[in-house]
Amino acid sequence: MKRLLALLLALCLLSGCSVFQNQQQYTATYLDVFDTVTTIVGRAESQEAFSSQAKDIHDNLLEYHRFFDIYHDYDGLVNLKTVNEQAGIAPITVDSRIIQLLLECKRIAQLTDGKVNAAMGSVLKLWHQARTDSLNDPENAYLPDPVALEEAAKHTDFDCVVIDESNSTVFFTDPLVQLDVGAIAKGWALEQVAKTAPEGLLISAGGNVRATGAKDDNGTAWKVGVQNPAGEGYLRTVSMTDGCLATSGDYQRTYTVDGKAYHHIIDPDTLYPSQLWRSVTVYCADAGMTDALSTALFLIPRDEGQSLLDQCDAQALWVDTSGQCFYSPGFPQ
Repeated sequence: MKRLLALLLALCLLSGCSVFQNQQQYTATYLDVFDTVTTIVGRAESQEAFSSQAKDIHDNLLEYHRFFDIYHDYDGLVNLKTVNEQAGIAPITVDSRIIQLLLECKRIAQLTDGKVNAAMGSVLKLWHQARTDSLNDPENAYLPDPVALEEAAKHTDFDCVVIDESNSTVFFTDPLVQLDVGAIAKGWALEQVAKTAPEGLLISAGGNVRATGAKDDNGTAWKVGVQNPAGEGYLRTVSMTDGCLATSGDYQRTYTVDGKAYHHIIDPDTLYPSQLWRSVTVYCADAGMTDALSTALFLIPRDEGQSLLDQCDAQALWVDTSGQCFYSPGFPQ
């Protein structure tokens, strides 16, 4: 669900070095993973060699995408759509990757006091449908029915999701619970893939930007630009050789009703899009945590956000509704 972030991959100038001697920089772009643009940048001795590396990364991400998809079926695959349809009836056996993701979702829900809650699917489904219908028919754009939102919110307790790791099953004690892992899944999948990816790559999955090392053996950093939520241009450029940078903002995946724009990051307390910030950018060593934290911090005041950052050894850049920027003390300079 989360948020498509327009981060500029402002790449450093190429420089000669021993390991990368006679290698060129290449880029591969894919459009079929997590409903967003995935870009992989790195060096190789040939286009063929790089394409092979990039394809392996893409194929791994695509497999995670299919497992975590809540909208589509795939032949022979039990995914989260299957879980949403059947886990309220009886325990359903799933791939270990789904189990591991849901265990992480449970941890994140506890860490963020429910602000990032993968069991919010019943509420988010109403917003997704309203946004889809309204974008297809702008003259009849509408908001979800408030009564329907309140009723859906009664079925968002993650404790109703029973995860049996030993038997690899998932069961809903409340049959009306629905999972939506959009705030976590993309970053979590990116982190799993990055663990086995070659060093020296920059991988952007819908704006979750993960570096797997410096771009050459001189230690040259990749440079990633953080978009200005108010319009064109970038607030700053961040140099990074590892870790992940991700942004949640009110300027992506929006639609308009009666002249007012509504974005997709829903506050579980109000059941409506949060109005605290224009954007929040997070840097963290782990891409899954970065993805989750950027959503959590978008929904809470800055002092609470800083406390959460301190617990997770992460840094952030906030942009408020007036356009003013605030930085955590260790945000990359």
